[in-house]
Parts: sequence; structure tokens; C-alpha cells
Amino acid sequence: MTAPLPDSLAAIRDDFLALGQADRLQLLLEFSQELPELPPRFAEHPDLLERVEECQSPVYIFVEVDSENVVRMYATAPPQSPTTRGFASILVQGLTGLAAEEVLAVPADFPLTLGLTEAVSPLRIRGMSGMLGRVQRQVRERTA
Repeated sequence: MTAPLPDSLAAIRDDFLALGQADRLQLLLEFSQELPELPPRFAEHPDLLERVEECQSPVYIFVEVDSENVVRMYATAPPQSPTTRGFASILVQGLTGLAAEEVLAVPADFPLTLGLTEAVSPLRIRGMSGMLGRVQRQVRERTA
């Protein structure tokens, strides 16, 4: 049995599943507008960010784990790729502030649970899965 989703991700998932298919896509687009800007230390040093190769669009992420084992995720994606930006925003909002163990326990199939498989292409879902996998790998590296 897999671990339950952290409350932040469960709430996002439940928001999507409470809507019809067309409204789910609209909610994803709203998330795309909520992706926080990168802090200046990343904007000035984009080499610190890791490219998510699974995404068709140029998506870059970076994860910090502080001394209390709390995760902070940063991401950037182009505005002309709202679906990808939306997925990045979901992960930033859903994972930032969680304990490292909670992030590592998020099931790999989380992107499939949002009810978007009919609204977006499998390639886009694969991109979000790639983002989650890279976040979890970075968390493992930073807590080793």
C-alpha cells in the first residue's frame, strides 16, 4: 500500500477531481499563472537549475532541503507552455514546505490522479512525472 498523499497535494488533486474535464483544464491554466518567479539567486545563475528532459518545453527545477529537512522547490517554464507551467506550479505549491520524507513518499503516479489524462497529451503527463522524479532524486541527494 502506498503512503497517503500529503494534505497539500491531496487538496490540489481533490480540486481537480471536483470539476468536469473542461474545467480541469481551466484550473491547470490558472495554476500556470501562479508559478512563482525564481528568486534572483537563480535568475542570475540559471546553471544551478536542472533541465527536465522529459518535458518538451524547456522546464528547469531546483530543490533545496534546509537543516530541518523541509523542502523548497523552484521551477521555471515558459509562459507560452501553459500546461507544462501549470504542472510545475502544482508541484511547487504542493511540495514546498513538506518534509523531505513526505516528498519522497509521493507516489510516482500522482500526475495520473489529477483526472487530466483526457484533457492533455500523454507526453505532458510524462513531463510532470519527470518533474516529480527529478524533485525526488534531488531530495534524496540533498538528504544523503
